[in-house]
Amino acid sequence: MSVNIVLVEPEIPQNTGNIARTCAALGAELHLIRPLGFSVDDKYLKRAGLDYWNLLKISYYDSTEEFLITAGNSQLVYVTTKADIVYSDFRYESGCFLLFGKESKGLPEELISLNHKNCIRIPMVNDARSLNLSNSAAIVAYEALRQLEFPKLEKEGQLHRMDWID
Repeated sequence: MSVNIVLVEPEIPQNTGNIARTCAALGAELHLIRPLGFSVDDKYLKRAGLDYWNLLKISYYDSTEEFLITAGNSQLVYVTTKADIVYSDFRYESGCFLLFGKESKGLPEELISLNHKNCIRIPMVNDARSLNLSNSAAIVAYEALRQLEFPKLEKEGQLHRMDWID
């Protein structure tokens, strides 16, 4: 199993399209929680995803509550600038759901406060408010998959790791 990327009320079609492309390349499922700030027929969304839409599994939810019911007992990881845990220090489980909030406000405060132990952040300088949503999703997804030893991403014998010799 891989990872899942969840966008809670995304607003910018280009970001969602870029994340869709990343999901397709990773074998990750994309979950979109409404309301969306764009139409799924948006030309910018489609252009950002290029010709990867056929590789993508995408699910839509009418509310966060509906998504949470569907996720069941799976590991939920909340990505926020308000977390204490750095994303690379967190231990991800196979099939985890990586939740990202809307571009203008991030995740709802209630989700963050109720799930503080599963909230992570990407370090940055103090004067930076946040990173681009699609960049953040790629950073965290690749770290989760690195920890899981990149399941499904490389054919046997093609993934090479460096063995450092002291």
